[in-house]
Amino acid sequence: MVFSAVDRYITVSGVSWLGWYQRRKLEEATKDVKKAQQETLIERIKENADTEYGKRFLFSEIKDRDDFVKAHPLTRYQHYEPYIERMMQGETNVLTKDQPVIFAVTSGTSGKHAIIPMLKKQQGTFFTQGISVIYDSMRSAFPNQSSSQKDMKFFYTPRLRMAECGIPIGPNSSSPANSKRILSMYSTPKAGYDILTEPEALYIHLLFGLKDKNLGIIEANFASLVYSAFRSLDERWDSLVKDIETGSVSDQLKIEDSVRKELNQVLSADPKRADELRNAKLAGTVGIASRVWPKLNFVMTADSGTFELYGQRLRELYCKDVPVYSPLYAASEGLLGVNIWPRERPSRYLLAPRSMFFEFIPVERCEEENPPTLFLDQVKVDKVYELVITNASGLYRYRFGDVIKVVGHHNTCPVIEFQYRQGQFLNVHAEKTSEYAFYKALTGALQKSGVQMVDYCCTENVMVDQVTPGKKSSSPCYHVFLELEEGSPVNKVAIDEELKAMSYVYASFRRKGSIGPMQVYVVKPGTFSELRAFMIEKTTGSPNQYKVPRVLKKPEAVKFVLDRVEACLL
Repeated sequence: MVFSAVDRYITVSGVSWLGWYQRRKLEEATKDVKKAQQETLIERIKENADTEYGKRFLFSEIKDRDDFVKAHPLTRYQHYEPYIERMMQGETNVLTKDQPVIFAVTSGTSGKHAIIPMLKKQQGTFFTQGISVIYDSMRSAFPNQSSSQKDMKFFYTPRLRMAECGIPIGPNSSSPANSKRILSMYSTPKAGYDILTEPEALYIHLLFGLKDKNLGIIEANFASLVYSAFRSLDERWDSLVKDIETGSVSDQLKIEDSVRKELNQVLSADPKRADELRNAKLAGTVGIASRVWPKLNFVMTADSGTFELYGQRLRELYCKDVPVYSPLYAASEGLLGVNIWPRERPSRYLLAPRSMFFEFIPVERCEEENPPTLFLDQVKVDKVYELVITNASGLYRYRFGDVIKVVGHHNTCPVIEFQYRQGQFLNVHAEKTSEYAFYKALTGALQKSGVQMVDYCCTENVMVDQVTPGKKSSSPCYHVFLELEEGSPVNKVAIDEELKAMSYVYASFRRKGSIGPMQVYVVKPGTFSELRAFMIEKTTGSPNQYKVPRVLKKPEAVKFVLDRVEACLL
């Protein structure tokens, strides 16, 4: 226990010091982003000039960003698939001079998955320019957080496979169990991270998190994971408290005997803590996090874009009065931005000018194959753009699908809010209603009606027609699926009216009859938890990566939710 505390102190202090240094470097880079971006781009180009790809696109002749744009077209994932396949088979010096340390698989929950090479230097960049900087921000924003406090991290160890070349293929996430020193920062013991099934691993995370009264942080990649964990806590509360009281993991939990033995060795009986937990539960669900963990400083998880709903529910329900901090804007392609304003809402991110080279396509030109782009020093506040990146692992002028809004500047560097993923929009008559616009209309209507929503998704009539033979829609329309807390049903007309107020194009088509009234359904309780398990099983994604597909594009997912409809709203 003493050695663990020392490890934790050394680790937190070391990362915090590095964060102080890296924050100063970030500030310097943001004072002249044109220079920082130019240097970052040329570094990428020079180091890969002698690769097969670099020779094809004459990297040796590129001197600045204008040369680069002239020499290289905008690209999508299909452009790189043949190169990446060859790298996985063992060929070297194809896209990059360095070999990847992992082929990172994207989630695939909202579309086809992609496999992205990840270099060791990118992992280093993620840590130095991302993780360490947010530690510096956390130290300033949450001064009560102590190095002696642990972090309950909801992480599910992924199953990896090997490429022919011997490099692992799987989600690009490192387990806390990989480092003894990092492991000391978390409430879950190493054996807990050896459990590969999500329900059992979650139970252990909750068990050892509950045991620690002095917990300082709750952490997960996405707010949906934290929200799901609290719902599971509700369901399994009695069993968890009993385990803490007796100092023994429930016999009903399906885990390896060797893992159970290790866990029981560190789970001492604690009747006093069990009584504290029972008392904390008496006051109900709202604000339970603060009662269970009186010294809890914040929840650290992504709560922007598709996760905004879960972040809001956490603030209103389980984690009332506990700050939620969304620290990083990142993807399988690497670090994109950092949130250096932990207590401000909504979450916004300072793009990291020395992590990637950025370009921007005005959103109104996103449908063009090769539209002109703007650079980091050229974008305007309040404008929405498709983000284009050039990263260290051989993706050049890559359109990876994120749409962002510039909301300000820090020095000369843009500050952005994530909006939505391309492809996640409704389009039954060329109106292109974005995921973000629909979410705002839906939540606006629900707030006015006083109904609490657990989750939602939607799809187009053509998808519903595809999985319901013989029941064709009379006109193009949206189908919306809601899981609600107990309460009065929402009026579907209110959602339609709210969307018409937000979207002139949608309103115009509705008036003309080109788009019919939306069909709104209430699904059975637990539907979205079941959808999550179903989608993870059907894709290569891990629980750590899962994002609810707000606009269903897969027939099997549409059929799944249709089979769980219990009411159609009039």
